[in-house]
This record gives sequence, C-alpha cells and structure tokens, in this order.
Amino acid sequence: MKDTEAPATLPYVQPLHIKTWAEEDRPREKLLLKGKAALSDAELIAILIGSGTAKLTAVDVGKLILGAINNDLNELARLTVKDLMKHKGIGEAKAITIVSALELGRRRKETSVAAKTRITCSTDIYNYIKPQLLDLPHEEFWVILLNRANVVMKKESISSGGVAGTVADPKIIFKKALEQLASSIILVHNHPSGNTKPSAADIALTKKMKEAGQFLDLPILDHIIFTDNDYYSFADEGVL
Repeated sequence: MKDTEAPATLPYVQPLHIKTWAEEDRPREKLLLKGKAALSDAELIAILIGSGTAKLTAVDVGKLILGAINNDLNELARLTVKDLMKHKGIGEAKAITIVSALELGRRRKETSVAAKTRITCSTDIYNYIKPQLLDLPHEEFWVILLNRANVVMKKESISSGGVAGTVADPKIIFKKALEQLASSIILVHNHPSGNTKPSAADIALTKKMKEAGQFLDLPILDHIIFTDNDYYSFADEGVL
C-alpha cells in the first residue's frame, strides 16, 4: 500500500494594512489628492470607522456592510446602531459615527429647502416633507399649514407610531392650524412598507377632516401618502 500524502496547505497570508497601500490608494490621502468624489462608498465608510480588524481593512469592512444591503445607501441610512454592530469590526463607537454622518446628510437635505416655500402641486408637497419622512422605519403623521397665498407657514408633527400605523387626532390638527391662523391644511403621513395605496382608515380620516375643515373654513387641500420612492395624492386622484 502506498503512503498517501496529506494535501499541502497554503500558508496564511495576512492582508495588507491600508498604511502599506500606495499613498494615492489610501482613502484619506486619496480624498486629499483627488477629491471626495473620487472615493467609493466603501472608502468613505472606511474613513468614518478609521480601522478594520486583524484580517480585514477598514475598506473591506465597508464593502461587507454595503454588500449586506445590496449597496443601497438608502438602506444604509435606515440601519440602527445595533444593526451596524452585527458586522465584524463595527463596535458601538464606529456604528454611532456612521449613523451620525448619515443623519447630518439627512439634515442637510432639510436645510436646503427654502424658508418660504409655495405649494403649487402634490410634487411640491412630497419634496417639501421628504427630509422629515425619508428612510423612517415607522409611521409619522404631519400637517403643513399654509397662508392664503399657499406659502408654507409651518409644518407640524402630529404623531409617531409603529410600522403598521399611527393615530392622528383631528382636534389637535385643527387646534394647531387655528393657533397659527392658517388658511388651509395639507395632511401627510408615510407608509414604511412602500405601499402608496390608502387604507380604509386613511380614507375615513380624510373624509372626516374635509368635513370638519369646511365647517371651520379651514380647507384640507390634499392628503399625501408618502413612501421613499413615490406618493399618493388624494387631491390628484379626485377623492378629496
């Protein structure tokens, strides 16, 4: 019987540390040399987290995080600190850094909206309220209060609920409108599921609000069901 030889095992090769890369390939140096637009999403994440693990560079960790969400930055913005900590190399401090950076990006979108916004159509409403409702994992109900020229006076959060729904109290909505001496009201709430179709409760509330608004001379101009990629307008559909 011939002796069988054990299969040869390849020696472990430790991955190169980022500091051993060519200077123009290191994320921080690359940003300085070529500008922020030259960096990949994984490289930007690498800068945020600073370091990787014993076997993974910070860029590798960034790639793993993005790979788990199909490289969708909108999905990344929805991740919580606990979600991010499930990845190797991401502790609480690094997860907080990523969440904070994405929140700054969201707030930048919010502050880019002009102070005096005139509403002329449902698309204006959608774009105006987007900074508040984009990427939310739960439902929220908001109202937009307008003057006689349809210029936004104020937007108000009415309630925040779970994934399946939230409660909107007509008394609170009209109280806020009367306090601001608003001339009209727009209702907005989001569907985290991405389904724009109004529920029976949505339709009933809209009808109730419309009737109360007519009595108080505070017309409901529209009710928008917001999703991250689309919306439903009661006014556009002729059901308001």
